[in-house]
Order: sequence, then C-alpha cells, then structure tokens
Amino acid sequence: MRRTVSKSLAALPRLRAILLPVLALSVLPLGATARAVRVYEVDVAERSGSALQEAMRQALVRATGRREAADDPALAGIVAEAQKYVQSYTTGPRGESQVVFDAEAVQAAIAAAGRSVWDPDRPFTLVVLDPPRPRSAADAARAELERAAAARGLPISLIPLTLTDSAGKPLGSDALLEAAQRFGGDALLVGRGDGSAPEGALQWSLYGRGLSESWSGPLAAGIDHTVDHLVPPPTGAAALAESEARVQIDGVHTLTDYATVGRLLQATPGVRRANILAAEPTAVIFTVLVRGGAAGLEQALAGQTHLVHTGTTAARTVFRYQP
Repeated sequence: MRRTVSKSLAALPRLRAILLPVLALSVLPLGATARAVRVYEVDVAERSGSALQEAMRQALVRATGRREAADDPALAGIVAEAQKYVQSYTTGPRGESQVVFDAEAVQAAIAAAGRSVWDPDRPFTLVVLDPPRPRSAADAARAELERAAAARGLPISLIPLTLTDSAGKPLGSDALLEAAQRFGGDALLVGRGDGSAPEGALQWSLYGRGLSESWSGPLAAGIDHTVDHLVPPPTGAAALAESEARVQIDGVHTLTDYATVGRLLQATPGVRRANILAAEPTAVIFTVLVRGGAAGLEQALAGQTHLVHTGTTAARTVFRYQP
C-alpha cells in the first residue's frame, strides 16, 4: 500500500524491518553516508582451480566496480593465480560455501596492473518501482535486482516510496533525494513502467549528490548503469575517455533481432548508452557512447559469439548479428 513520505516516516520502525540489503552490510544508523560491502567473500561451489578463478572474476568486478574487469587482459594474471590469493573458506549467511580472498593482496595486484579499486564503503541506493507491482511480480523483481546488485557490489534496498506530493504533483529531484536520505539512502534509483515494453524495459532515473541521470533498460540495466555512474572514474592506464561511435549491425531481420541486438550493446562493458540512428531492411545503425570509442567497443566485443566484427570504415564499425 502506497504511503506519503510523512506517514512512512511515522511508521519507520516497521518499514526498517523490510529494508533488506542485498549484501552483508556493516550495521550503520539511518543517515549514514555509505554501506560497507564484503567484496572479497564470494560464493563458490567447489575449491577447484576453475571455480576459484570464476570467484576471482566476480571479486574483481566488485572490487573495481567495472563490468569489464572480469575479462580485462590487465587483470588476467590475478585470475590465473586465484589460488594464491585465497585467505580462507567460510560459510555464508544462507549456509552457502564461500571463499575469502586476501583483500590487501588483491587490491595491491589490481593497482600494480594499472587499474583502480572502488572503496568498499559504497553509496546505499534505494530502489523504487513505479507503479508498484503485485506481490509475486514485486518479489521476482526484487530477486533480479538483488542478483544484479550483488554481482556489481552495490548495496541496495527495494522500498515503497511515494513519488508525488499531497496534491499528486511529481516530486522534483531534490525532494526525491531528500526523501531517500530520510530512509538512510545515499542515492535513489527509480524505475518507471510495468516492464511490459520489449525486453521488459523501464525508464530509469538516478538521483544522488550532484547527480541526475536517466536511461532505459530492463531490471539488471538499472543496477548496471547505476554502478557505472556511481563508481569513481578510473585512474592511470584505465582512464580511457568515453566517446561516441557509430556501429552498424547487419543480419537484423525481425523485431526480436533488433531487441536482442540493443540489449547486447547495452550490456557491453564500457557502454554507457546505445541509441538507434537509422534502420535498413536487414541492418540497424546505432550511436554508442563507449569508453575508448570505436576501438574500445571492438575490443569489448572481441569473442562475442552473437556480434561478429566484419569491418571498419571511416564512418562506422560493422558487426554481424548471429542468433
């Protein structure tokens, strides 16, 4: 049931019980400026080399805050030698087996590779879906959001929060952020829409200190792009500037192909946004804002089975979609 902010605050003790963080967080009072994430404790099914390497990839994504860290050539040596960074094994809060990597050693290795580490005390982000979903759909959305947030190392809570004032007028960005801060949030992520658009796309808005960003995409994209905006810019060799690239995707014959291609581009490491520029009978041209420009996009898509690089012209980079 939707409540006004004032009524919600009056019922704060009960509401706090349902603000369940996605990761194990340090206990901080309302109004705290960050929540600590256990970056280096990763679920692992077994203690084999391949399982530890996959766990290290997950830890590197959390540690840097960057999706591309899992397959970053500069960090490949850390993944290959994952065993030497194991500090211990433990049992997680749900009884799952976890590996604990040596945080200091991993951070030192990341820095030595010329990459940046994101401070483990991270902005606590409150998530609101508007309009509110039925119970079963809300539970499914919560699970998907929590999965994506755990993978990126972002502490979140999905909460009911009224986005209008007493007269039904939409609250401005400052009022929304103020309301989030009353619940202990550092940032507010709002997903508008019921998920019935192609690929379940929502219109996302992120509000934070000196930050107001918007984009569209499914539930996971809400988290991914939030982290992309919140993580500090990389330093040193990792600081590749974002620039626009024109990308032509051939082999696009149906609306399903188009939706899939758009999703693949949006999920590519380093891509901030991908907008359609033109459509041809069997091809689509996108303008893509990506770290490193066209060269960065080509590198990020290397090895992608569904988008194969077929050429580069002065005007655009060309890929072929292979279902």
